Amino acid sequence: MLMKRLKRILADAYLGIIFLLMYAPIATLMVLSFNSSKSRAKWGGFTLDWYQKLLDSPEIMEALMNTLSIAFFSALIATVIGTLACIAINRMRKSTKGLFLALNNIPLLNGDIVTGISMMLVFIAFGITFGYGSILIAHTTFNIPYVVLSVLPRLRQTNRSTYEAAMDLGAAPVQAFVKVVLPELFPGILSGFLMAFTMSLDDFIITHFTKGAGINTLSTLIYSEVRRGIQPTMYALSTIMFIAALVLLALAGRPKRKKEAV
Repeated sequence: MLMKRLKRILADAYLGIIFLLMYAPIATLMVLSFNSSKSRAKWGGFTLDWYQKLLDSPEIMEALMNTLSIAFFSALIATVIGTLACIAINRMRKSTKGLFLALNNIPLLNGDIVTGISMMLVFIAFGITFGYGSILIAHTTFNIPYVVLSVLPRLRQTNRSTYEAAMDLGAAPVQAFVKVVLPELFPGILSGFLMAFTMSLDDFIITHFTKGAGINTLSTLIYSEVRRGIQPTMYALSTIMFIAALVLLALAGRPKRKKEAV
């Protein structure tokens, strides 16, 4: 009994240390976002000035909008292309399917710097202007494999007989897919979209190599700030993003109420 209690205490302590190492830096950042002093070692009093300056900064707001819009549109396009690719891969022969899955996994194993430089060289070769469009194309490209990995397992679990039954009952192929197959694929599609959105939101290296002059995302803006010294407005921005992610996770993990039987 004593040994079980000791093991439980050690396990709790171990988990506590892990969570402390994970969240202590974030907690420090959040506290500093309310510090009136620019010094990271001295508390100058509570203030909301950094949040006000954040909202008043056109440079940061533009970078934030670029980051969110690129993440959303690249994830959306990658989800559509990736889902269609899954349907095509699923209908292939086993040997061909294995080849395409291997090709799909190569970008995941590649370093981001390899993908970033490769995309940059492709844009130069085809005369594509660096800017918002080049970042969007690059993000869409590296997001597609993540969507395929999320949607394909779900597609394999679907029952093909339901699709064929819908066709036998008079539905057109597109109508049968939308009404029968798509609802079953939706959890995988949503998972792929969220994964692609998160990867795009977090990316720096590929964005750095494919962005043009005069355009920034949050990652490239923060990188440029590091060389000059990070301003406390970045602490405020990071705090807002962390709280937003926390709220989304709480909403996503909220248990659904079961419908009461009539």
